[in-house]
Amino acid sequence: MEEENKDTLHIRLHVYDTDMTVNCSREDEAYYRKAAKLITDTVNAYAQVYSGHKGKEDLLKMALIDIALRFEKNEDRNDTIPFMQTITKLTSEIETALKK
Repeated sequence: MEEENKDTLHIRLHVYDTDMTVNCSREDEAYYRKAAKLITDTVNAYAQVYSGHKGKEDLLKMALIDIALRFEKNEDRNDTIPFMQTITKLTSEIETALKK
């Protein structure tokens, strides 16, 4: 357990207009900081466009949807199943051709 505590950091993040503390692994610290910056930048972009028209909660929801949409699109781009199916089919065809 002592080893676990060495790798756990207690960091402070600024997310939009809030400071928060997070416990994270040493290897994830940079990701947490980048995530906080992404959230802040996205909410700020929406705040500039909708200044005076949307409340804080709406801005946060819009940013959440924006970031989730980017995540889902990225997941689809990284889907390797179709490639693996094509590689398997091509391998089978090559092996069949080599046997002839």
